Amino acid sequence: MAPTPTGHRGTRVHVVSDVHGNARDLARAGEGADALICLGDLVLFLDYADHSRGIFPNLFGTENADRIVALRTARRFEEARAFGARLWAGVGTDRESLIEKAVRRQYAELFAAFPTPTYATYGNVDMPPLWQEYAGPGTTVLDGQRVEIGGWTFGFVGGGLRTPMRTPYEIGDEEYAAKIEAVGEVDVLCTHIPPEVPELVYDTVARRFERGSRALLDAIRRTRPRYSLFGHVHQPLARRMRIGATECVNVGHFAGTGKPWALEW
Repeated sequence: MAPTPTGHRGTRVHVVSDVHGNARDLARAGEGADALICLGDLVLFLDYADHSRGIFPNLFGTENADRIVALRTARRFEEARAFGARLWAGVGTDRESLIEKAVRRQYAELFAAFPTPTYATYGNVDMPPLWQEYAGPGTTVLDGQRVEIGGWTFGFVGGGLRTPMRTPYEIGDEEYAAKIEAVGEVDVLCTHIPPEVPELVYDTVARRFERGSRALLDAIRRTRPRYSLFGHVHQPLARRMRIGATECVNVGHFAGTGKPWALEW
């Protein structure tokens, strides 16, 4: 956390990511801060720590959630997809409407919990087309864009890169790199996924490397922001590390801890 000059009240922002349905703590996340920043993954589709929570177990039960988590953790993605397809076949042809209805219920509660002002970008499990419906006047949604807060420039890039998990908002490497380029030089670079560094992308509980961004890593080295803030990896090998002049911080623990990360200057 950057120091605030003695005798002068500076600016304080709270940063959260990977909210995954935790509306109760989200409603308090902005207390004592000038602004809240949210780096996505509002939706809870399946809780890997508690398989009874989320859209998937609500539809198919905890036992089936146990099975699909076990397959994914073992990196048996094709088997997991086939198993999921059999379950979805049993609900008929309205899979997309069932998911959207469940996501809308979560978004209604979560967006209502955002304080004013909130600056937010999408995670890989979010559904961007729905955000404008639920974001109130106090919430600014940014993706490949910049905003000034307290005299510092913050850049935002949402979404994730393509993976075998096929989550809703995964995009190609070139499209992601273009958004990083559009943001340019900033004081704080806010993304959902981390830069492609082994210690930052390995999840110690899921026991796999998540996808980080090489374009983001290159931008950090080239433009030297004060901070790179991100989530996505819930239990990383390293929660923070320096890359050159930049302090890189994983803030993707909000669903479990309910506590935002604070930045003051």
